[in-house]
Amino acid sequence: MKAIVMTQAGGCEVIKYLDLPEQTPGAGEALIEVSAAGVNFMDIGVRQGSAWQEVANPKTLGVEGAGRVLAIGEGVQGLSPGQRVAWVYAPGSYAQRIVIPTSALVPIPDEIDDLTAASVMMQGLTASHFTSDFYPVQPDDIALIHAAAGGLGLLLTQMIKLRGGRVIGRVSSADKVAAAQQAGADHVIVDTEGNFAEEVIRLSGGKGVDVVYDGSGPKTFQGSLDSLRISGTFCWYGPVLGGPEPIDIMSLPRSIKIGYAVFMHHVLTAQLLRSRSAKLFDMIVAGQLNIKVATQYPLADAAKAHLAMESRRTTGKLLLIP
Repeated sequence: MKAIVMTQAGGCEVIKYLDLPEQTPGAGEALIEVSAAGVNFMDIGVRQGSAWQEVANPKTLGVEGAGRVLAIGEGVQGLSPGQRVAWVYAPGSYAQRIVIPTSALVPIPDEIDDLTAASVMMQGLTASHFTSDFYPVQPDDIALIHAAAGGLGLLLTQMIKLRGGRVIGRVSSADKVAAAQQAGADHVIVDTEGNFAEEVIRLSGGKGVDVVYDGSGPKTFQGSLDSLRISGTFCWYGPVLGGPEPIDIMSLPRSIKIGYAVFMHHVLTAQLLRSRSAKLFDMIVAGQLNIKVATQYPLADAAKAHLAMESRRTTGKLLLIP
């Protein structure tokens, strides 16, 4: 069985395409043939050594994907060989086959193909969390979305528009503007230096935005603060690019609220994972979400996918195809 393994923390040179022993599902597990594995910033964090430090090297990368059940272990109910499933957190997903606890699997509707399912699990459920749990977007709310042309940004934009909100998107280059606009962004700012707050204030009628979704690291932190209205909400996420400097809470402006949004809190139980995934799939089937065709790489080219994501050259989702 082929898999993508990191031999030590570091750059893309530590990624190896190796043969690993075949696995057998145990009690409560299923063996899955992987159709597509999602590439996420957290995978880069793992490779660089900022996450999964407790797991010894070498270790197989990846957590998200879709595929088909090959075999089930003892006591498994509700799943059978041949069934198509998706998952959002199963370490070792950059592989041809993987054993996953069945509590982490969700069925894929017939109307949705494996590539689409693999494209939306992590980012679709994250967008659902950000727009419903962390900050329930209301009609006429204005949101600032960083990395608006990325996979998460495109889904955030669409979900906010479905809830009646308005979107100001920030992108890093002019060639990403069209993707953000096609997702429904009302305004798009091109910025690489973190100098966007003044334009956000202007576009929001001088009041500032109701919510900021910022996973772009320390460079944008102050600008995001400056972009918020009175009692606005700051949704900070994504540890890979690092956090801001220590905050003096007495210096926070305009009664704003800052929080760190943790994805797994949206799907804490198997029941929540399945119900929220089903709702996400229903939105896709109903045509409420337009899922941009993912950029695909062969599994062996995982290093190229990481380089592309780190360079910020891409729009939408990146997938590895075994």
